[in-house]
Amino acid sequence: MKKLWIILTYFVFAILLVAPLVKMTQSAFADGWSGFVESISRPEALHALMMTGLVVLCVTVLNGVFGIMTALYLVRGKWLGRRLRSVMNSIVDLPYAVSPVIGGLMIVLLVGPDTAIGAFFEKIGVNIVYAFPGMVIATLFVTFPLMVREIMPVLEEIGDDQEQASATLGAYGWTTFRRVTWPSIRWGVAYGAVLTIARSMGEFGAVLVVSGNIINRTQTATTLVYQDVENFNIAAAGGIALILAAFSAGLLLLMEWTKKRREVH
Repeated sequence: MKKLWIILTYFVFAILLVAPLVKMTQSAFADGWSGFVESISRPEALHALMMTGLVVLCVTVLNGVFGIMTALYLVRGKWLGRRLRSVMNSIVDLPYAVSPVIGGLMIVLLVGPDTAIGAFFEKIGVNIVYAFPGMVIATLFVTFPLMVREIMPVLEEIGDDQEQASATLGAYGWTTFRRVTWPSIRWGVAYGAVLTIARSMGEFGAVLVVSGNIINRTQTATTLVYQDVENFNIAAAGGIALILAAFSAGLLLLMEWTKKRREVH
């Protein structure tokens, strides 16, 4: 019976993961190597990949800074009170409960061109929705819990005895964080960053709503794949999808390495 379940597990794994990957690779090289190179070197493809990279970079940095701060407040911020921390803890998990499309719509309704906030920023020459800032905000909304949820268990496990001892010896807050807190949470931060990069690269729904999917302006790799499929350009869509899959595979290997390093430390 045990062998049967193992065989069934491998069968499901092959159907859900291996078979689509093989089919995607076949589609990417349907027109040969030259067709694959042409599909990923199109101006719109290069721009979409560049835009994806910029979004991932900005979101990872912002997620790192604000994720660490939020985790510290939720775990160490006794002055916030139990009720307020409980509310903040629930808000952090909001992207898990809300569809990315709804999250994108919320951003449009909040800072869109027809809102007071959006109109204010347009007057000073900054467009949020249907522009790069909106894409970053939408992706940050979707990925924000990843960093916080990786750091909080580490902070809870190490406790605050060493931090209190450092403060007692006269160390400033930044010194305590740099020399005491950071060495303990750095691998959790690294793991959260890898998860953030992977999620940011694959984000579609929220970015599609906020960006408008404008070619050579606000189009990311995932929305370009969507457009190619809509235009029945399957080979071109397969080429971009294969690039994203290759990056994802590399991130999986990096995640495993980071996990092992975190277990060692």
